[in-house]
Amino acid sequence: MTTAERRPVASLWIGPRLHYINQFCLLSHVQQGHPTTLYCTEEVENVPEGVITRPATEIMQIDMDIVRQTSESFLSNVFRYKMIQKTDAIWIDCDALCHRPFPEGMDHIYAGHGFRGALNCGVVYIPPQGELIDRLIDYYENLPEAPGWFNKQQRKRLDKQDPALPQAVRIYNADRTSFGPQAFTWFAQQTGDFERALSHDVLYPVPFQLNDVFFDPHSNVEGHFTDQTLSVHLYTNGTKPWWRKHAPLPGSYAARMAERMGVDPSKALEE
Repeated sequence: MTTAERRPVASLWIGPRLHYINQFCLLSHVQQGHPTTLYCTEEVENVPEGVITRPATEIMQIDMDIVRQTSESFLSNVFRYKMIQKTDAIWIDCDALCHRPFPEGMDHIYAGHGFRGALNCGVVYIPPQGELIDRLIDYYENLPEAPGWFNKQQRKRLDKQDPALPQAVRIYNADRTSFGPQAFTWFAQQTGDFERALSHDVLYPVPFQLNDVFFDPHSNVEGHFTDQTLSVHLYTNGTKPWWRKHAPLPGSYAARMAERMGVDPSKALEE
């Protein structure tokens, strides 16, 4: 394991237990020399050695009622920007593997993903002081009647929501991605930071639509990588239930990365 200390990275976990993919993705940052912090809403029983755990309340209060009515991703979206603002760390999703260390001095770390051209915020760093982070945090703290990018269909779905529900829940029910890539893409376009985005191969070399390749021992996952690739997103939100509940096939990318990081998948499967 490398001893060189690099830029800090951090993530959030809501729940008592990590999946094996989360374990080896977090460990990949540790092994590349990044101080790696996992902010937790409760005690997590299987955090790998080398990952620092801290209470999520150091960054913000987590409204578990909102989490139950939406998803863990809603709170993690506002959490990441507040975390960057308070700690100056790079945000990493728990299913992002560190392929190469993040360079010093790179002050805008985000990229598009998949085939749609939108920016993703699964791995992100933006300046802790500036218009983009201010607009993002203001959006979450002062939710509008409807997000500015909503089209007619999204607005119709929003109008159908029970007005007694919290506004975050109403927006989430109208479009579940309203607090992640859609918000980040919109505000980056408004501030002019969209043009600073890295090419997709840097952070999301494998398109979301092809995420099955991580579990296929006959797929050449590394064929998607370039000399610029820093991170590899495994998209566990889109992973089929079979792969979440069963150990990966020998020779697959997921199996090889688990072995490289010293993780036993059979001990951390989704129940």
